[in-house]
Order: sequence, then structure tokens, then C-alpha cells
Amino acid sequence: MSQKLPLASRDGAGPAGNGGGLLRMKQLAEASGVPAPTIKHYLREGLLPEPVKTSRNMAYYPQEFVERIRLIKQLQEERFMPLRAIKSVLDSDPERAQALVNLEDRILERALGGERTTRTSAAEVRERYEVPREVLDRLEEIDVLSRNSRGYTPADVQIIEAISRFRAGGYDEEIGFTVYDTLRYKRALEALVAEEVEVVMTRLAGEVEPERVVEMLQAGAEPLKDLIAALHTKLLVAELERQRAGR
Repeated sequence: MSQKLPLASRDGAGPAGNGGGLLRMKQLAEASGVPAPTIKHYLREGLLPEPVKTSRNMAYYPQEFVERIRLIKQLQEERFMPLRAIKSVLDSDPERAQALVNLEDRILERALGGERTTRTSAAEVRERYEVPREVLDRLEEIDVLSRNSRGYTPADVQIIEAISRFRAGGYDEEIGFTVYDTLRYKRALEALVAEEVEVVMTRLAGEVEPERVVEMLQAGAEPLKDLIAALHTKLLVAELERQRAGR
């Protein structure tokens, strides 16, 4: 239910006696950077508490609305969350929702730093690793690589180097190995990474400072590679033994 206050102050900054702590819709839109029609839609959808009303056609909004509106917009545009899901998150624990966003932003900021600023040209990659152009083109088509006009990201270059080593070891088209074999690993890792992100966010958001989480992820990168390699070898042996026993 909306609140009723006596009269608006003469300067129009808010209800009399509130010390300027409440905002009109125009002020709220300017402070949050979100258009008034969008804010009104959030109100209709129940994403914001009821405003403070001084009359039938005059309402004022607490300063706290500014950050909440920004968070809603961020979850909607950057996380592609529907408004119903955003409402559920905010109703249950708005502080945790903000902690999740802050942690995601910090991790992405660190992870994308080198990926965005450092690129290696396609010509240099082809010369250095001797991978045929058509192979690189196919890898881009299946979203394993993400080259732009400036070239390949550091992660792309690592992938290309690994594929070059595979090919040097005999894994090539003549015996049936193609770039499409990389999709097997891409699909498996997509599921693994989705679960990993869920675990990190659930356990650490709001509990550990974002900078510390980033440090933990960086420290764990190399051990994770070793763990995956060792598990792959162990599971490969187990599968071969299983198949041999079945024959």
C-alpha cells in the first residue's frame, strides 16, 4: 500500500520535511539512467515497492530505488533474465543478487582484460603454427575460435597451438580426424563450466571479496589443467579395459 504524506515542498524536491530524500519520477529516471516509462513498467510488474504518494497524481520515490532500478536493468540486459525471474531474486534476497552481479563483473573484467586488448593477426597465426586457412575458417564457423578484424584472442591462439600439435602428431584428415572433433570437447566443457560457475557463485558470492575470488580462480587454473589431464588418462584406461572385458 502506498504511503500518504501531507504536502509537497515549495521547491518541488519532495514532500515537506523529508530533507530532499525523495525523488520525483523525472529525478529518479535521471539518477538511475533508466527512462520513466521503463520504471513505470517495473512498478506495474511489482519489481519496485509502492512509492510515497502525496495526492492522487503525485508520487515520490526513495533514493534506494535508484540502485534497485539499475540492478533490474543490468539483470535484464546483461544476464538476459526475464522480469519474473528478477522479481523472484529481488524478493528473496536483493543483497545477494547485487553480490552475484558484482562478482560476475569482477571475474569478467579480469578474464576479458587480455582477451580484449591482445590480438594476434591471422597471417601471423598461419605462419607460426602452419594450420591451413580452411581449418581455421571451419573452427570459426563452429564457434571454437572467435577472430575479429584485429585477429585472434590469446585463448584462440592457445587452441590453434594445441590443434597444430595434434596435427603434427598424426591427427589429421587423412585418417578421419577433422575440426568437428573439437565439438566433442566443447560440448562437454560447456556443461562442466556451467556447473563450475554455479558452484562458485553459490558458495562465494557475498561471502568472499570479489578480488579474492579472482585470485583463487587464477591460482586454480594450472592445477585444474593437470586435474583434467590426469582424470582423462584415468578414464581412458578404464574405458579401454571395460571394452576389452566386454569382448
